Amino acid sequence: MVATESTPIAGRGLRADALRNRQRILEAARRIFEERGVDAPLDEVAERAGVGAGTLYRRFPTRVALVEAVFEQELAEMAGIGEEALRCEDPWVGFSTYLERICAVMAADRGLGDLLLLKLPASGESAGACERHSRAQADLLVRAQKAGVVRDDLVPEDIFLFLVANGAIARLTHCAAPHAWRRLVALLLDSCRPGRNGPLPAAPTPLQAARAQQEHAETKGLRAVSCEGSGDQRDGRGC
Repeated sequence: MVATESTPIAGRGLRADALRNRQRILEAARRIFEERGVDAPLDEVAERAGVGAGTLYRRFPTRVALVEAVFEQELAEMAGIGEEALRCEDPWVGFSTYLERICAVMAADRGLGDLLLLKLPASGESAGACERHSRAQADLLVRAQKAGVVRDDLVPEDIFLFLVANGAIARLTHCAAPHAWRRLVALLLDSCRPGRNGPLPAAPTPLQAARAQQEHAETKGLRAVSCEGSGDQRDGRGC
């Protein structure tokens, strides 16, 4: 008997091929998004997955659909970070640990860092996890303010600004000073707690700062100006 699409053998073969292609697309997209962000070209995802662009778009008709599928587990984990922080008895430890962990995720994974700054369209795939994360984040702030450990004029939008700043710092210094974001987070947390200053992690060296500026210029197609022999070598402002 010749197998057709209606026979069990052909059906199983098609399903297996479809599942393999889907998994290859998701794995390729995960790597590319981690390296380049969620706005990376989808044709590049298809090429790395070893499938045609048509196959990719049949499986994932929109970029949002692909992003949601790629980061489904991570979105749930982000919500879990906030909910775990809420279970901490000390409101300040819960708030500060949450911010440190989220910023660490952004520094390690550009794609997930992008996602934390985006508002995805409400859908069954992502809406629940995003809502859980937002609710936990707001509850952490309110709880810390009620305990008197966070300034009263801080609002949830300020946390968004913190994450924007952290994402920019992480991208700019990724190679030259990969731990620079930690100093930023320490500064941000210090600014949240009125009347209190604490020790900060080590700052990037002048050479690291200059190198980060040069690399950023190169990504924009600009020829970086050398800092040698000009300006303030100590703090890297010569460029």
